[in-house]
Amino acid sequence: MDLYKKCYEFTRADEVKAMGVYPYFRAIEENEGPVVQIEGRKIVMAGSNNYLGLTAHPKVKEAAIKAVEKYGTGCSGSRYLTGTLDLHIELENKMAKFFNKEAVMLYSTGYQTAQGIIPTLVQRGEYVVSDRDNHACIVAANLMARGATADILRYKHNDMDDLARVLKKIPIETPKLIVSDGVFSTGGEIVELPTLVKLAKENNARILIDDAHSVGVIGKGGRGTASEFDLVQEVDLTMGTFSKTFASLGGFVAGEAKVIDYLKHHSPALIFSASPTPASVASAMAALEILEEEPWRVDKLISNATYVRKALKQAGFNVVDGRTAIVPVIVGSDPVAFKMWRALYDAGVFVNVFISPGVPQGRQMMRTSYMATHEEEHLDYIIDTFKKVGNELGLI
Repeated sequence: MDLYKKCYEFTRADEVKAMGVYPYFRAIEENEGPVVQIEGRKIVMAGSNNYLGLTAHPKVKEAAIKAVEKYGTGCSGSRYLTGTLDLHIELENKMAKFFNKEAVMLYSTGYQTAQGIIPTLVQRGEYVVSDRDNHACIVAANLMARGATADILRYKHNDMDDLARVLKKIPIETPKLIVSDGVFSTGGEIVELPTLVKLAKENNARILIDDAHSVGVIGKGGRGTASEFDLVQEVDLTMGTFSKTFASLGGFVAGEAKVIDYLKHHSPALIFSASPTPASVASAMAALEILEEEPWRVDKLISNATYVRKALKQAGFNVVDGRTAIVPVIVGSDPVAFKMWRALYDAGVFVNVFISPGVPQGRQMMRTSYMATHEEEHLDYIIDTFKKVGNELGLI
């Protein structure tokens, strides 16, 4: 048996390309935020995680340029050795103050952050208790923890009764970590955090919340899930990314100083990875400053998403309800999903298509997401295009 056999037998992508409906790896040639250029055409972007629209903000771009001029393009070492800049420490201190936590530590990517935390904290004889719909980075981190002989248990998506059932299986004195997305990346739902915190206290568990899709979206001034529910001190660790609201690249974890110090000296994902680049750190810091100075952006973002969500529901689409930046439209099958994506794209609207097995059968969707910089003309064009295509495909 050849190791490459599985590669040669993988034909699904070629089949979809042959049908002319392949939606992935489309190269963006110019990016103005709400409007991008792809294949020489202007397209209204309804699938970006650039929630506050800061990737093209002059202050963010200027910060990145100045950082390259001062520090160069990379750090050429890990934070543990030669890769720590004063920029890293400055951003960590500002993030800790923003989240009202004792300390913050940066990782090189958001995906890597979960792998830097979970297997490092949860070890032999200890438990990770994880939502079934958590992001893939958490799933990968759980597998790494299991490889180190930790125990992994999962509970039904955002189902606090099932979480209680799972927790009862574990002796009260056994260390355990409950892990959940704050805002779930596919459906945009918010975790039932007050009940989760109550169950954690009753069962001697610590809490890790992934706020990748929460920061800049919910909470006071965009401070995320714990802030949304006034539970900042009850959530032990908050992790997130700089690739969405913060218009950059990298990840972070916020929590008690002693815990962050332990991770700093034991986390392989930190110790053996080159540190975040100067431009990435500087642009994230500029984005944080804008978020603090212009909290109206959070309100505008949610207003935009609510506007589209309401209009698509009124039009008759099967829209996942919520109050975040993510507005998923269920279409129900892979073929319909591909056809709808292509029709929207041809009409000048870009969305993300989620198919099986990434989502369960029957839950295939157009996952749309919105920015603070979308204007009403962009939103109306998205809505009108969805209605036109929905009618053509018999979805409404």
